Amino acid sequence: MRAGFPDFRLGNVLATSFTGTLSERFGDSVERIPVPRRLIDWLAVYGLPVDSCTPEQLDLARELRESIHAAATAAALREALPAAAVEVIDDRSIEGRAAAVLTPEGERRWRLGSASVEDALAVIAADAVDVISGERDGKLALCASPTCRAAFFDTSQSRTRKWCDMNTCGNRQKKARFNAGRSRNEGAR
Repeated sequence: MRAGFPDFRLGNVLATSFTGTLSERFGDSVERIPVPRRLIDWLAVYGLPVDSCTPEQLDLARELRESIHAAATAAALREALPAAAVEVIDDRSIEGRAAAVLTPEGERRWRLGSASVEDALAVIAADAVDVISGERDGKLALCASPTCRAAFFDTSQSRTRKWCDMNTCGNRQKKARFNAGRSRNEGAR
């Protein structure tokens, strides 16, 4: 990725990966799309290329990100979905023009009506609707890391994943447990 910016945390589920553009929400938060160009970069990684992004469009994207996070968190906790978050997700979904297309390899891709941020956000919002409504096979969960608590979509066979990403939150938590155990053992000598 571009020098000077934190790497993206990439996942297999578009909507929850998008919420990961702000990580460590309950610690020292890391904004992974701090400027419009980074949103363009993130969208390109997910096959949603856009020509440009204004600061206002970045604000729309962040509003959608936070709305998806709020609704996904509520769904994971089996609480009522926040009405304001649902409204933002719905608005972004219907405001864009995009269509699912089939590739010759039999894969689904999105074709944007134009190369606009609004069209790309519509795809992300539509994915959020599928995930949060239970239309996709999997389970919404929250990362077990107390500083992260990211919503993620668990598609593992047992649906018992604890971490949004084993390479970051999972490893950090395992290392902390290891170090705590080592400290207890050294103190017992």
